[in-house]
Amino acid sequence: MAAAGPSVFLLMVNGQVESAQFPEYDDLYCKYCFVYGQDWAPTAGLEEGISQITSKSQDARRALVWNFPIDVTFKSTNPYGWPQIVLSVYGPDVFGNDVVRGYGAVHVPLSPGRWFMGRRPEYTDPKVVAQGEGREVTRVRSQGFVTLLFNVVTKDMRKLGYDTGPPDTQGISGPSPPQGLPR
Repeated sequence: MAAAGPSVFLLMVNGQVESAQFPEYDDLYCKYCFVYGQDWAPTAGLEEGISQITSKSQDARRALVWNFPIDVTFKSTNPYGWPQIVLSVYGPDVFGNDVVRGYGAVHVPLSPGRWFMGRRPEYTDPKVVAQGEGREVTRVRSQGFVTLLFNVVTKDMRKLGYDTGPPDTQGISGPSPPQGLPR
């Protein structure tokens, strides 16, 4: 009896929410969660987490260092709804209440390997800036950025007909060149 081919592929993501630069704020923590399509299901690890509170480093960078681990595995039959990680950064206001200091989201890289990524928060639909309805409740300014480190492994994507790069990048690979914002 012939063995049937795979019916799902796996996406394994581990890494960490490394650090942040928020010049105006200190004593911050972050929350993360993954958002994904209906054909996706987590099979191992944590879909969401909350870090410890960190203070700015005493060096010239004045970085907020979390080194907060990320480790999750998903299965899917189709790449539609590819997972994104959503970050929310919180810290105390002048009264000691925790308030949001920033949001951001980025897709998990499509290609296996090691990635540094960074992206400032943005509207999902930039046309909202030109629209009047609902704009009175939206005030946005860039306050900082967060650095994420992703280690990505895929399994059986090529067997299901999905090409995410050259054959030598399928599965576990060595370090890729840094991507995203300069450090």
